[in-house]
Amino acid sequence: FNTGTARHLFCKVCGVKSFYVPRSHPDGYSINARCLDEGTVEMLTVTPFDGRNWEAAAEDLEPLPQE
Repeated sequence: FNTGTARHLFCKVCGVKSFYVPRSHPDGYSINARCLDEGTVEMLTVTPFDGRNWEAAAEDLEPLPQE
């Protein structure tokens, strides 16, 4: 929001933020798992992330593979 680098995508029906392109990983998407239909995901790994101190926490993130 502040830098305008990340792209936040909101649902036109209910307004929830369903997806966004993070500033820390501009080649990837963050998906709100609560927006997925039940039974569409076989496995989901949740990784804790310190959002309050996100710049320091982002340094520990693995880079996304370039395909």
